[in-house]
Amino acid sequence: MRNAFILAVSYLFYGWWDWRFLSLIAISSLVDFFVGLQLGNTEASLSQRRKWLALSLAVNLGMLGAFKYFNFFIESADAALSLIGLSATGLRLEWILPVGISFYTFQTLSYTLDIFRGQLKPVKDPISFFAFVAFFPQLVAGPIERAKLLLPQFNQFHQFDSKSVKSGMLLVIWGLFKKIVIADRLAFYVNKAYLLGPEELSGPIALTAVVFFTLQLYVDFSAYSEIAIGLARMLGFKLSTNFRRPLLANGFADLWARWHISLTSWFRDYVMLPLRRMPNGHKRRGLNVMIVFFVTGLWHGANWTFVLWGLVNGAFLLLFEPLVIRPLHRLPLVVSRILRTGFTTIFMYGALVLFRAPDMASAATIYSALFDWSEAALALSSQLMLSTNEWRICWLGVVGLLSFEALQELRPQLEVQFFEGVGLKRWVTAWTLVMAILLIGSYGVYVMDKQFIYFQF
Repeated sequence: MRNAFILAVSYLFYGWWDWRFLSLIAISSLVDFFVGLQLGNTEASLSQRRKWLALSLAVNLGMLGAFKYFNFFIESADAALSLIGLSATGLRLEWILPVGISFYTFQTLSYTLDIFRGQLKPVKDPISFFAFVAFFPQLVAGPIERAKLLLPQFNQFHQFDSKSVKSGMLLVIWGLFKKIVIADRLAFYVNKAYLLGPEELSGPIALTAVVFFTLQLYVDFSAYSEIAIGLARMLGFKLSTNFRRPLLANGFADLWARWHISLTSWFRDYVMLPLRRMPNGHKRRGLNVMIVFFVTGLWHGANWTFVLWGLVNGAFLLLFEPLVIRPLHRLPLVVSRILRTGFTTIFMYGALVLFRAPDMASAATIYSALFDWSEAALALSSQLMLSTNEWRICWLGVVGLLSFEALQELRPQLEVQFFEGVGLKRWVTAWTLVMAILLIGSYGVYVMDKQFIYFQF
């Protein structure tokens, strides 16, 4: 009954946006449930099992490709054909991108892939499987859960646990605080800066926009993940950690071990490992890394800016990690950590210009403006100034958050104490966050786009 109820409200939650796209989740779930049963058939030959896995991949990646990437490839082909006087614009599809399709597609694919590898037994209860695919807390923006970790929880009986409900609720409040008080306020400056033309930008404006967007992206996405984890915890489910203080990463390998962990681990297990197991795959590490980061960029969006962002990060990992980061380990520990984190921060923030810019021209405009610190450019810097109070709230929120994360890095037990403390400490924390959300939350029409950033992916 619980699983049927979760399935019903999850479909209601998703259908509230556009009920027509419920058919995509239902088709994906139905196909993979049936394919899972066939893959679990011990009498089936390897060739038969490969055909069933191919069906799962074709249906899921086919729907993802049609809705998310078809127009991207048509537009790219059209740009190439225009060189010889031809056009492909007539082939464009006027479809909207279903919310969360990249997330639930990868989640359900992990089920059939793990069964094919012999790491998971197929479930025979369609209700629990459909509820696993459509589980509403993390349906539209993750974390991307593995079937072998989340699916068994739908077959367990959960006792009501007041401690889990309280810590989960505090985690939700913390996520709302990060989103409404910090991320949406940063978005106001970032959105306006990226709308400026080359003649209106200056070094200070561009630099502030670059820093603010990195902070906005992290705070916004980690806030959604914490809200999802908190909601699931209140219902008795445990979701995976999706971020582990990535802004304090001390290298590019360390960065990708901390950032969007559920996605990077998915690509590691289902893309990188198969590439390594191919003939001579271990000798092509560089190519394998670039393939993974190409797919990572493309997963984020059907735009060449995302593809280039992914490739740039792959190049950082292959080149700057061994040439710049690793030699710094020879220095004294504190100096080494500061320098490694500093270099990682500079390259990370710079690369995310490609992530935020709507096209290559906009990215080039921001990059060129970063070096314009002339007197005329400095005179332009006041046009995007926030009010004094807005600046104070903005920087207090950012500095407070980074200080809290730095303390967590030094004393990991603080996180447990913060979210699972008892008595007065929890009440003071909860009420402080609630009052901050109500009194200094970023409300009003001046925020151009208040949705979670990763909803678009």
